[in-house]
This record gives sequence, C-alpha cells and structure tokens, in this order.
Amino acid sequence: MSIKEAPVKAEKTTISPAENQKGIENHKTAAKHHEEAAKHHIEAAKQHEAGNHEKAAESTVKAQGHSSLANDAQKEDVKHHAGK
Repeated sequence: MSIKEAPVKAEKTTISPAENQKGIENHKTAAKHHEEAAKHHIEAAKQHEAGNHEKAAESTVKAQGHSSLANDAQKEDVKHHAGK
C-alpha cells in the first residue's frame, strides 16, 4: 500500500510591473535570437548541400553568435525568476 501525498500548491508571487516587463523582454530577446540562429543554421545546411562550404561556415558562426545571445537572455531570465 502506498501513501499518497497531498499536492503542494505553488505560492503565487507578486511582482512589480517593471519586473514583469523585464521578464517579458528576456523571453522575447531569447526567442528572437533562437529564431535568428535557426535561420542561419538552415542557411548553413543549404550552403553545404550546394558545396559552398565557406559560406556555410559563415552562416554557422552567425548561428552560434545568436545562440550565445539567446543563452545570455535565458540566464538573465533565470536570475529574474530566482529573485536575484
């Protein structure tokens, strides 16, 4: 026989409008950079298929840059949610 625990309800936290706006901006920034990274990865694949490996490398570097910027925005959002 197993013991069932009562579900724990998360406490609702109240944040200021400014903090909320910062969280929204972090999510939008991360999403924008993820979208840009995806576009550059697709372009790199197309260039590889066409045999243009130098152009593919350029697109790969651009994709990596956007991925890095997206990760930075995500880290800021994690800090925001952690209350730091």
